[in-house]
Amino acid sequence: MFLLIAEFAHLFEVLTNSGNEKLTAIMDFLFHHAQWEGLHFWDLVQPFFMFIVGVSIPFSYANRKKKGANEAQIRNHAFRRAFLLLFFGWALYCIGPEKIVFQFDNVLAQLSFTYLISFLLLKQASTVQIMVGFICILISDLLYRFFPIVGYDQAFVAGENFGAWFNILISGYEYGGHWAAFNALPTAAHTLWGVVAGKWLMENSKQSEKIKRLVITAVVLLALGFITSIFTPVIKRISTTSFVLLSGGWTFLALTLCYWLIDVKQIIKKTFVFRIVGVNPLFIYLFASLGGGGLFLKVIRPFSNSFIGGFSPWLADLTSGFVVLFGLWYVCYWLFKKQIFIKI
Repeated sequence: MFLLIAEFAHLFEVLTNSGNEKLTAIMDFLFHHAQWEGLHFWDLVQPFFMFIVGVSIPFSYANRKKKGANEAQIRNHAFRRAFLLLFFGWALYCIGPEKIVFQFDNVLAQLSFTYLISFLLLKQASTVQIMVGFICILISDLLYRFFPIVGYDQAFVAGENFGAWFNILISGYEYGGHWAAFNALPTAAHTLWGVVAGKWLMENSKQSEKIKRLVITAVVLLALGFITSIFTPVIKRISTTSFVLLSGGWTFLALTLCYWLIDVKQIIKKTFVFRIVGVNPLFIYLFASLGGGGLFLKVIRPFSNSFIGGFSPWLADLTSGFVVLFGLWYVCYWLFKKQIFIKI
């Protein structure tokens, strides 16, 4: 979430346009999606997000049971949350155009599906959750490879595959950037596997054993991802099999690192800057998406241009970006100090 609000502050855009070729190449790899085939760091942000939601589900369920909620109450809350995620994800595209549109490639809309599937399978054995994740990937892969409609039967060609056809079916048009709404099915694996990881972390076992299990899983997924990439290109925009497996492996490694740093090494106080944003993720995502960053930018840009722009327009934009990032962070900090946590 911290990186996402930095994006809304246009920091990455400014750094990419620095004029320094090496810095531009680094920023492009770190903070821009691959144009089609390939895997950039920024391609992992959504899998991390969807995975950590899965990790939180067993903890959230146990906490609600501890507070006295019954099964019906928890189930109703889960369905309501899934609906609101879908609504907010859709509304981000609906707001602004001259007519209502129905587009569902936004991370919130995708999460509404992956979250609900993961919740409904919460009480199943971990092996079932793991296998259902693989089944979701397999179904998607087969549809892309063997979809029979001419014009949309090129599995891994932008705009000529099953994902493009599905976009047109539900929305009436192909999405910009060739993102696919159908990604919700294969990436359900990320959230399902997150549930498995969350259950492992809740077990009464040694921390070293938990780390070992997470690392082994990460290595297996990465190995499977590299093997499948031989015959299936790594494409995030349509969530190919190789992409889901590779990104799944990286999510397990990222969780392992965080678990080791925070739970094992006990450095949680040093993560305060990031936790401030993380405790109100839905609010800051919607606030920034709907113009919060632009509002801060309108306030600071006249000052940065006046005092710095004459010397270096690029430095003025960079300064504005950092100030906007701080402004968005401070909104989260203010909510944290007031103990206001906006949830659904």
